[in-house]
Amino acid sequence: MDEATGGGSKIQWLWGVASAAQMGLGVRSYIKGHAGDSCLMPLKAFTVASLFIGSAASASVLVLQANGIHGVDDLIEAGANLRAKLGLRPRTQNK
Repeated sequence: MDEATGGGSKIQWLWGVASAAQMGLGVRSYIKGHAGDSCLMPLKAFTVASLFIGSAASASVLVLQANGIHGVDDLIEAGANLRAKLGLRPRTQNK
């Protein structure tokens, strides 16, 4: 599995750098404010919003991988474990 993801801590480091870089660019663009033609303002607002959303997505992947969740099956197992610890009954499968 490490070969597919590029190595354990190395890939986590890259996700962390990507998240920080996107957040930094988003904050810098937000602080810089409006400059130039006003008809491009919607595009600039979309760009800044995309940077913030990308930063949140990168940070989420970093947190998931740091907690040992590398696939959908791991996430389903973690959810089942959480439901068991909370004393909730398991979910039924509708097939």
